[in-house]
Amino acid sequence: MCLGIPMRIKKIEGEFARVETGRLIRTINIQMLPGVKIGDYVIVHAGFAIQKLDPKKAQETLRLINEIH
Repeated sequence: MCLGIPMRIKKIEGEFARVETGRLIRTINIQMLPGVKIGDYVIVHAGFAIQKLDPKKAQETLRLINEIH
């Protein structure tokens, strides 16, 4: 089983982006998702953005994760 986390893109530098969720900030590879932009939510797995998310769905998922935590 794999776990992907919704994260919001804060900064883009070439094929990499700085993303955050809560207090967690990471640099990830966005090469598989051409066209993503600052402010987009993406699913992050193993250091890669693997899917772009609708902002409402991303926020709902993050809310559910926070309830479990």
